[in-house]
Amino acid sequence: MHSSNLWLPYSQMQNLPPQLEVVKTEGCLIYLKDGRTLIDGISSWWSSCHGYNHPYIIEKINKQLNKMPHVMLGGLVHKPVLELSERIANLLPEKLNHVFFSESGSVSIEIALKIATQYWKNKKIEDKKYFLGFRNGYHGDTLAAMSICDRQDGTKNTYKNILTNHMVEKFPKNHKELEYFENKLRKNHKEIIGVVLEPLVQAAGGFKFHSASILRELTKIIKKYDLIVIFDEIATGFGRTGTMFAFEQSEVVPDIITLSKALTGGTIPLAATVSSKEIYDTFLSESIYNALPHGPTYCGNPLACQAANASLDLFESEPRLEQVLRIEAQLIDELESLASLSSVYNIRVKGAIGVVEMKKQIDLKYIRERLVEEGVWLRPFGKVIYIMPPFIIKKHELTKLTDAIKNVLEDIF
Repeated sequence: MHSSNLWLPYSQMQNLPPQLEVVKTEGCLIYLKDGRTLIDGISSWWSSCHGYNHPYIIEKINKQLNKMPHVMLGGLVHKPVLELSERIANLLPEKLNHVFFSESGSVSIEIALKIATQYWKNKKIEDKKYFLGFRNGYHGDTLAAMSICDRQDGTKNTYKNILTNHMVEKFPKNHKELEYFENKLRKNHKEIIGVVLEPLVQAAGGFKFHSASILRELTKIIKKYDLIVIFDEIATGFGRTGTMFAFEQSEVVPDIITLSKALTGGTIPLAATVSSKEIYDTFLSESIYNALPHGPTYCGNPLACQAANASLDLFESEPRLEQVLRIEAQLIDELESLASLSSVYNIRVKGAIGVVEMKKQIDLKYIRERLVEEGVWLRPFGKVIYIMPPFIIKKHELTKLTDAIKNVLEDIF
C-alpha cells in the first residue's frame, strides 16, 4: 500500500519500503490484503492484551457508540467515566485515588509532570526546577516527556535546543550504584521536583530489566529526600509483568502513576494519570489558580471509558494473570536455546515479555522482512528482538513466534 499523503511514525519516508495493508484482525491474527496471515507478537505496540476484536469489548463499545460516543468533560460528567475512575482507584493502593484522564501515554506523562510541578508551587515552595529520569528510559514523544527520556538513539539531540535540561542518571543495578544515586540526591534534592521511572522494565529504551528489590530500595531513597515518585506503567500496567501493575512486586507505592496502552484492551486511545490524595489536596482552594490547568478535548470520553470498563471486566472474568504466567514459562523454555548462539548477548523474560538481545546492531529491515516470511509480526529495534503477545495467545501460536526468531537468527548467524 502506498499513499503520497500519509506520514508514518518512526519512518524515513524517502526510502520507505511498501507497507503491509491490513484488512482484518481477530484474536492474535493480522490478515493482510495480499492473503497472508500473521501472528501478532507485539500486541500492536503492547496494547491488545485481550487480543483483537474481543466480542465482549466490541459489544460494549457498540452500545455506547449508539448511545453517546462523546461529550465534553467540562461542566458535564457521565456514568462510564465515573465508574472507570472508581474502578482504577480500587485497583490501586488506597493512597492512589484521584484519576485524571487523557488520550495518550505521552500526554499522561505531561500531566504527571504538571501535577508534580504545581504541587510544590501550591505549597509555596519555589526552588524546585528539575525532574530526574534515567538512561534508557522512555516516557513519550511530546516535548516535556522527551526531556526526561534517554533512549540512546539520538532522537533527543534533534530537539535539544528547545528541551528543558532535566537530570538523567544511570539506573542503579546494585548497592554501590544505589549509594552513588543517593549521593546525587543528597546534593541536588532541593532543586528536584520528582523522579520518573518505569518499574521493573524500561521498555522502549531497550527492554532493560531491574529487580523488584532494587526498585524497592531506589524508591525508599527517593522518598527519604521527600521527592515525588512517578511510576510510568504505560507499558507494564494491566498484567504485562505477571501482576496487575509492575510496582506491586516491589511492595512500594508511587505518588503518581501513569497508565495507558492496555487500559482499553487496545481498542480506543485512553490514558490515566493517578495521584495520591496528599498531592490532590494541594490543588483545593478558593482560587482557580491552584486548580490544574489541563483539559484535553477527548479526556474521559464515554466511548473509551466504556472500552476500558469492558477490559477491566475481562480481567475479572477471564484468567489473564494466569495466562501471563503460562506465557512466561513458555518463553523461558523456548528462547533458552538461543543463548548458545555466538551473536546473542542475553535472553531475558519477565511476565509476557521475552527479549533476545544481540551483541551488535542488527539489520532491522532484513530481519523484519524475514520474520514476515515466517508468518509473524514482530518489530525488532536497536539490538533487541522482543515478544509481547496478547495474553490470549495459544501455545502453538507462541511457539511459531519463538521458532520464527530461531529460524531467522540461525539463517543469518
